[in-house]
Amino acid sequence: MVKKVAIIGAGISGLASIRSCLEEGLEPTCFEKGEDVGGLWKFSDHAEEGRASIYRSVFTNSSKEMTCFPDFPFPDDFPNFMHNSKLQEYITAFAKEKNLLRYIQLKTLVSSVNKRPDFSVTGQWDVITEKDGKKESAVFDAVMICSGHHVYPNLPKESFQGLQLFKGKCFHSWDYKEPGIFKGKRVLVIGLGNSGCDIASELSHTAEQVIVSSRSGSWVMSRVWHGGYPWDMMFITRFETFLNNNLPTVISDWWYVKQMNARFKHENYGLMPLNGTLRKEPVFNDELPARILCGTVTVKPNVKEFTETSAIFEDGTVFEAIDCVIFATGYSYAYPFLDDSIIKSRDNEVTLFKGIFPPSLEKPTMAVIGLVQSLGAVIPTTDLQSRWAVRVIKGTCTLPSVKDMMNDIDEKMGKKLKWFGKSNTIQTDYIVYMDELASFIGAKPNIPWLFLTDPKLALEVYFGPCSSYQFRLVGPGKWPGARNAILTQWDRTLKPTTTRIVGSPLKPCLFCSWFRPVLISVLSIAAFLVLF
Repeated sequence: MVKKVAIIGAGISGLASIRSCLEEGLEPTCFEKGEDVGGLWKFSDHAEEGRASIYRSVFTNSSKEMTCFPDFPFPDDFPNFMHNSKLQEYITAFAKEKNLLRYIQLKTLVSSVNKRPDFSVTGQWDVITEKDGKKESAVFDAVMICSGHHVYPNLPKESFQGLQLFKGKCFHSWDYKEPGIFKGKRVLVIGLGNSGCDIASELSHTAEQVIVSSRSGSWVMSRVWHGGYPWDMMFITRFETFLNNNLPTVISDWWYVKQMNARFKHENYGLMPLNGTLRKEPVFNDELPARILCGTVTVKPNVKEFTETSAIFEDGTVFEAIDCVIFATGYSYAYPFLDDSIIKSRDNEVTLFKGIFPPSLEKPTMAVIGLVQSLGAVIPTTDLQSRWAVRVIKGTCTLPSVKDMMNDIDEKMGKKLKWFGKSNTIQTDYIVYMDELASFIGAKPNIPWLFLTDPKLALEVYFGPCSSYQFRLVGPGKWPGARNAILTQWDRTLKPTTTRIVGSPLKPCLFCSWFRPVLISVLSIAAFLVLF
């Protein structure tokens, strides 16, 4: 019999999961609380409880060639970094092209997901949904949770002494929509992540004064990288990853910090991270350094204490007459329809094998899609996650023993502590993670074989951007257009910017970006051998 799969959420992860189910002959039913597909990227002019929320001016941080579904490139004329409305347009087009809308039940809330009494034998789940005040119950062979991790704001009010005395407005960035109402106001933004920097930069054009308070600092990168090319197409490459993971730590750390400081010296702007060598996700903001230079944004350390009208920082300075405090302090993960012990099976931490499967379940019939974070784009990640998850649910792929899965989780937590400074972070190394998932389903590109059989493609795959098309070159779900998409990705990248022709568009040299670190490494090793 065809297995029935319940999919919770019709955002990017949900659509990827529906498509993967259809590719493997399963029967998906997707439940979406909102009125449309798109999840996080479906803008609404007011925040709705239980749903992700973005502000009107949000643009993507990943370029279109790195962001797209691996068999559905963006139109040539789409900008490289898109306004949320453009990405929503693309998401809707994908859902229609792949005929996914018929499997989605909109305005439907999933209120509970519980194991059936015979779960240890069948692996089935009771799923209760609610629509227009009416509840329905159905049995599913598997559940894929695709509700994202930008739904429940983390508002740490208890961490700030005196905040209860503050008489101005105080809210989370989840509630922020546009800058108009802040004209002439004095605003304190707490948090130096993407939202905090975006909001501070935007408000600086209308507010009287904006101060950003940061506890630990952050690297701030531009979307425009060396030579004017999109940052991720130059930075996220297989060879770059190889160097980062195999060079001596001292060289790798030095090179990383040098790259982060290439645009401006973070120390001079008060932005320098406390531990600059950690590979914590950087902030992407093209405007913040200029706003700091112009004096419309000021960076301060953590808030020590609030009074009725001001904030006292840890360095003793004071920001007076504050009208509003915006907490850009991230989000917590929550699945109110599910027993916490399933996802958080140890020490109240999210414990998932490869960031997807709860290891303690008797049957591997639940998967969490999209609960990872990396420098890479979300769409290719969720596409690959769902392809593997569906094959596990179907029985085509199998999981290791519980002991082996827990050992793997512990090993990964140790690596995360080293690379990101936290063992329980959902951050991961993009290419390493993608290759690992791809190897489970036979979709990982064989680089040595490519160099032997198709050297032109191999050079682009290994030294060029690790775009999503690479994971549809071979294996189940292979896309015949993948090779051509890889070889023409720079044409689509340059198309929207070369609107005034002044010569032939210049594509980057594949070798230039890594020549310097290799040369530095060789010279360092040579110096070491000579001296010792």
